[in-house]
Amino acid sequence: MNITVTGRNFDITEPIREYAEGKIHKFDKFLSADTDAMVILSVEKYRHKAEVVIKSNGIQIQAESITGEMYSSIDEVLEKLDRQIRKYKEKITSKRKTAGKGVHVEDTAPTTERVSIIKRKKFDMKPMSAEEAAMHMDLLDKEFYVFTNEQSGKINVIYKIEDGNLGLIEPEK
Repeated sequence: MNITVTGRNFDITEPIREYAEGKIHKFDKFLSADTDAMVILSVEKYRHKAEVVIKSNGIQIQAESITGEMYSSIDEVLEKLDRQIRKYKEKITSKRKTAGKGVHVEDTAPTTERVSIIKRKKFDMKPMSAEEAAMHMDLLDKEFYVFTNEQSGKINVIYKIEDGNLGLIEPEK
């Protein structure tokens, strides 16, 4: 596993680096050897923030924690990651099929409001099913997830609806 520890507004001391790396290495048994982990530690006034992003086999898992002390932030963020990774592994090894469960198709109309783009993200999109995309969205704890549909080869968006179900946006042409 490749681990990168960086600091924002914070000088990384060797004991903190070793502590974070040692804690991240406990995930070696769950993830493949070509996994990349980025640990970002930052301090703003009295808030100590630890953020971890793990990329493994096309899957990205992330978590963050803010406490009053850096070591406790690291511990807390790793507890969150542990829960997410175990949840992911359980879903992968589960024999149950959830084909089509809770996935609805809805039409949306484009908005004509003028907005400015303040953030851009680029990422690799491997083809996957709507169920797998829902799992990724759940792992990332996001409200929506953009993916390439493995059946149609088109870009789709899966999103959470207020009632707890999921919606799926598919282009017609």
